[in-house]
Amino acid sequence: MNKILSTTEHRPWPLPKSPWVMTQRWSDLLFAHWPLPAAELTHLIPEGLTIDIFDGSAWVGVVPFWMDHVRFRWLPPIPGTSRFPELNLRTYVRDRQTGQPGVYFFSLDAANPFAVSAARMFFRLPYYWASMKIETTGEREFRYSSERLLTRRPARLRARYRSLGKPCLKGGLESFLTDRYALFTSNRRGGIARLQIHHLPWPLELAEADFEVNDLPQAHGIRLPDTKPLLQYSRELVVYIWGLEALPSLAARRAAAPVPAAGPGD
Repeated sequence: MNKILSTTEHRPWPLPKSPWVMTQRWSDLLFAHWPLPAAELTHLIPEGLTIDIFDGSAWVGVVPFWMDHVRFRWLPPIPGTSRFPELNLRTYVRDRQTGQPGVYFFSLDAANPFAVSAARMFFRLPYYWASMKIETTGEREFRYSSERLLTRRPARLRARYRSLGKPCLKGGLESFLTDRYALFTSNRRGGIARLQIHHLPWPLELAEADFEVNDLPQAHGIRLPDTKPLLQYSRELVVYIWGLEALPSLAARRAAAPVPAAGPGD
């Protein structure tokens, strides 16, 4: 087993017993987060999930980066996936029944149509095809653009961001936003499904960014506050992904719950 898969002491629960199915490398990633009242997001997530909060707020993240080294287990590298940009719009949730924390994606935009189709088919994630570009303009400094294709409602991002070269202190809000080892999505039957993931702890650095255009949240019914976002940068992270697991519906879980025994006087 390689070093990444054998390093697990930072995880809140053990690795899955089944084999991982895909690995990727994420690079030059910006975390941009805004606080919102949880009530503004509750209607946008499946019934089996609940919004996770920190200091009384829900958090919405806009996360641009690029990825490479994409491959399925037991298969050779996928042609055309050597390197392409991706852009996530996300929030943080818990499984309503078990309390397990994870990430819920409102959308994932990618510049590779094959990757978009494969992710929708195999992982049920809300991927969209977009025209995207990331340019290096200095030492860990980037110009990023994305415009979703084949859609009537604009979903665009134009931004500049850079690392300040200083590590973030881990713990508190930074850990709440990044120490997540499950992704939740909706399945074909309207319930929820889970993807478990594994990676080393995020190597976070302080960052600054300038957003020229950012109507991605509005495209999904989210209005960001007129405040500056919390910003972090990460240079590189290798991620392992497990297969999609359909979780029982909330109604089925309630029906399967044991009935409390009657006590005296009942």
